Amino acid sequence: MTCQTYSLFVLSVIMIFFGHFGNGLMLAQLQNDIDQLKADFNSSHSDVADGGPIFTDKLINWTERNEKRIILSQIVSMYLEMLKNADKRKAHVRHISEELSTLKQDLPDGLKKMKDLMDLTKVQMSDLKIQRKAVNELFSVLQKLVETPATSKRKRSQFQRRCKC
Repeated sequence: MTCQTYSLFVLSVIMIFFGHFGNGLMLAQLQNDIDQLKADFNSSHSDVADGGPIFTDKLINWTERNEKRIILSQIVSMYLEMLKNADKRKAHVRHISEELSTLKQDLPDGLKKMKDLMDLTKVQMSDLKIQRKAVNELFSVLQKLVETPATSKRKRSQFQRRCKC
């Protein structure tokens, strides 16, 4: 995959993932719009390949549907932010922005979860008051960890093996 196809790939993954593409015609139209956007941004410039992809390599590690909603919501927001300053008089810019805005409306929980993750990175764990609060919550956090679906599934399968019903 070349650097010039990354934008289409990411947008395609986002839109297919959320069911916004039912036919190839919409994808073909979006491809044309993205090609025009590439020309606007001069994305065939030699420095585009420097440092590798921005988004597509991040999608590899996010495998579960809810996980993907988190990362894709952030990616959609970043594209919308980028297009905020683009010329909205151009039909291709408007079309891409509209498609992304529609997707963003489907991702409110992903945006909230992403904000929660960002807030966690700001917690000052060296602060004694924060440490005391964290210790008070430790048991509850461990309970939630033990109650995860993967753990429940494993316990059920172990029980089924032992039970000769």
